[in-house]
Amino acid sequence: MLTSNPFSELAVSISPGVMQTYIFLSILLVIGGTIFDVIHKGSARYFFQNMQRSKKRERRTVEGGEKVAIAAKTIAHDVLASGEFCNSNRRIAHLLGMYGFILFVISTAVMIFSYPTAGDSTPVIWPLLWHLGALMVCVGGYWFWFFMRVEVAAEGASPFQLMKADLFVLSLLATTTFALLWSFFQSVGAAGLGVFFFVLFIIAATILFGGVPWSKFAHMFFKPAAAFEKRLSEADGSLNNLPPPVDAPAKFGLGIKREPARHY
Repeated sequence: MLTSNPFSELAVSISPGVMQTYIFLSILLVIGGTIFDVIHKGSARYFFQNMQRSKKRERRTVEGGEKVAIAAKTIAHDVLASGEFCNSNRRIAHLLGMYGFILFVISTAVMIFSYPTAGDSTPVIWPLLWHLGALMVCVGGYWFWFFMRVEVAAEGASPFQLMKADLFVLSLLATTTFALLWSFFQSVGAAGLGVFFFVLFIIAATILFGGVPWSKFAHMFFKPAAAFEKRLSEADGSLNNLPPPVDAPAKFGLGIKREPARHY
């Protein structure tokens, strides 16, 4: 199971061209859904308006070299390490899901486009990464869903209580769970169950990539930009809403004249 390419075995009944077309359509759904999300929710407009407001409040100019350093720190800390999560367990769960999803998507594309037929000899590394990625998503996702959601962990609510915001994590978990079950039953020769879980896998994946406007999928594209903008605001002083110090540079017009205390 772990070393076999499930898509090459699927090519006996479904043309590789159909599978490749599905990948292209999924990409288009993500792009189109993200654009719709930006227009409908006004995310980009809010982001740029916030940048303009920060520009007016800045107390110092951040030069190009410092901006590059801030961008590098944002990528290393906020993107690659999910540093915005203070809770270590939640960070680990998020990292498992994030890197598992990346491995799952990349290995899926490689196996479908490079080794799509049963006659192809798929390097063992790709099916291993595909199964590993799916397992990582399941471990991180179910850990978060049953033990770390705020309303479940703090308020004792049912873990089966659903909201529209849960669409992304649920469809992602369903996609990887059904993918693993499909691969397992295919590998043991249980054709009926293999077909059943493959159909569920495709339905879940379609909801995942087609439901971008109604889920948090698009947030993964906004979060790095928002994290960079926050670090930039901290560097130029525009994030601080407190009154400026008495000795603030006069060129910014920030000096505050204080009168000596009066005692009556």
